[in-house]
Amino acid sequence: MFAYTRNHTLSGTLRVLAALLGYPDRQMRGYLAQMPAVLQRERALSAARVAELERLLHQLATRDLLEAEADYVALFDRGRATSLHLFEHVHGDSRDRGPAMIDLAQTYEKAGLYLAQGELPDYLPAVLEFVSTQPPREARAFLAEMAHIFTAIFSALQQRDSAYASVLGALLELAGETARAVQPAADEALDESWAEPVVFDGCSTKGQAAPGQPQPIHFVRTTQPHQGASS
Repeated sequence: MFAYTRNHTLSGTLRVLAALLGYPDRQMRGYLAQMPAVLQRERALSAARVAELERLLHQLATRDLLEAEADYVALFDRGRATSLHLFEHVHGDSRDRGPAMIDLAQTYEKAGLYLAQGELPDYLPAVLEFVSTQPPREARAFLAEMAHIFTAIFSALQQRDSAYASVLGALLELAGETARAVQPAADEALDESWAEPVVFDGCSTKGQAAPGQPQPIHFVRTTQPHQGASS
């Protein structure tokens, strides 16, 4: 077994954080018991942050499955402030969102990673899966570019007294930022704003699971060799 030192690698930690932000179905919960060992082995996060994450892991492992799934939907799929689709926080429904989606998808493709048809590239667990394939320095720099979005989601989750705030706090820590709550913007329900203008036809939410349904991640690697792993 390899001996890891702090900051040597972030890959496993990022994959744990990606999984924790995913839909908590039975398959996802089957991996919960393995996650603490990954966090402890890589030591990419402070002991206090790992302890917070372990409390979330315990909460997910011991809660009723249907309750955990319903709470996830209510938390992440019913309001813009806690949306895990990053461009909701940056572009909303503006015309800039389409090109941004395309640019991000092309970034994945350059790394040899492809999302399954109908899945959106700005879904945070998918973003973290991509970042986990990058060298530590590049991964931290990528996270730092999104730190202001993480802070907004972190603040909204703290306001709701959600244990999921620990995951966003961990991302801020990896980005070299301090997790500090700010006053969240007024929330807006996503149910009515889910459909986007026709201009986004090729990369809109039409193929995405609707609010209340799980959003799986499926990266498909090309046959060209590339360093790193995909989910």
